[in-house]
Amino acid sequence: MTYPETINYLYSQLPLFTRVGASAYKEDLTNTIILCERLGNPQHQFKSVHVGGTNGKGSTSHMLAAVLQIAGYKTGLYTSPHLKDFRERIRINGEMIDEQQVVDFVDLHKADFDEISPSFFEMTVALAFDFFAREKVDIAIIEVGLGGRLDSTNIITPLLSIITNIGWDHMNILGDTLQLIAAEKAGIIKPGVPVIIGEYQPEVASIFIEKAKKENSRIYFASDSFKTEVLSRESEVDKTKSIEDLSEFLAVGITRKSETSDPGLWSTDLKLDLTGSYQLKNLKTVLCAADELRLQGFTITDEHLKTALSQVKKLTGLHGRWEVLSKHPLTICDTGHNPEGIQEVLQNIASIKYGQLHFIIGVVNDKDISKILAMLPVSANYYFCRPDIPRGLEAESLKQTAESFNLHGKTYSSVKEALTAAQKNAREADLVFVGGSTFVVAEAI
Repeated sequence: MTYPETINYLYSQLPLFTRVGASAYKEDLTNTIILCERLGNPQHQFKSVHVGGTNGKGSTSHMLAAVLQIAGYKTGLYTSPHLKDFRERIRINGEMIDEQQVVDFVDLHKADFDEISPSFFEMTVALAFDFFAREKVDIAIIEVGLGGRLDSTNIITPLLSIITNIGWDHMNILGDTLQLIAAEKAGIIKPGVPVIIGEYQPEVASIFIEKAKKENSRIYFASDSFKTEVLSRESEVDKTKSIEDLSEFLAVGITRKSETSDPGLWSTDLKLDLTGSYQLKNLKTVLCAADELRLQGFTITDEHLKTALSQVKKLTGLHGRWEVLSKHPLTICDTGHNPEGIQEVLQNIASIKYGQLHFIIGVVNDKDISKILAMLPVSANYYFCRPDIPRGLEAESLKQTAESFNLHGKTYSSVKEALTAAQKNAREADLVFVGGSTFVVAEAI
């Protein structure tokens, strides 16, 4: 098969969560284990860091991969979902897996797929592990797909486990309380493997502490280890400044809260090219992870950290995190799609001086969106659209639900049409925002 034919085969033959939802989610690791056994268990042939959590796990994974890459290590990176190209999911030193590698893997193992019937995600995980093993990476950053305990990535034994935070997402699969969701995420904590929790959340902290104790794993809370503050960002500094002057960097001051045996980053400043203020939480997690990897023998200097964190997007290809798509009018997108993610988005919007907010929104149909809609500003002009996937909620249905929260606007047949209309309607001083779903952002980009 050609590469396009291979991708079409994968999309059409293998259950894909991002398209069909919970029916594609497998509640055990059997398929992944069998598939990887046939590949010679590649997941045991390279070192890894496992990154889970509700929000921020993608940004954290990319930031940590950038740091290790700049530090001179051949670094694999596995993330999901992709925005534009399937190959975004699997990278080494920022370079996407070659198209021919994907074609050859599927061709070689098509009979196994027919016999085992893996999901799209299970197949992709096996492909990533096989690729990293064959390319002999020094280390790979592996992002959890959904949950943790039963996620296909959870067959690795990493050097370090990371759980960024716990929030309301995928409740139909993971549970309808934060405690149940936390218990699923805690499933990536392995015997004797240290774990970093990005945020100390009183309602769920004990779940991680108890699990770490049970597994005899060292546990750190990154939010207790570092203090970070925004020193400057053009959109935040002088409210009289034009939004044209929006900075591409966030200048961040870092202070270690308590002295440790590690002398690095006691107090310093750095520039972060991921400009959403929520990245400060992820930054603490990355700094804590760097500390732990140093203890395990990795050479990561403060200069490596500063250099890498100023060019994460360039080094890793990360997109969709508070990303400026246009400046005339200012158009920004963000993949935040659950209550906690939207709250962070709204805080960033509030930091910008603008005239009118034009809000392009689309969502998937298997989530309770009432919490999100209740948070959104009634003063914005809304452009309702449907992401182009089977799970996409019809624009008219979204509009009707939004109106019950006093949010008003028009429906559009596509994300592209909504974006075109919003940019046409917006004055020079207005702000256009695109969000609600990763898939809406993917189409906008």
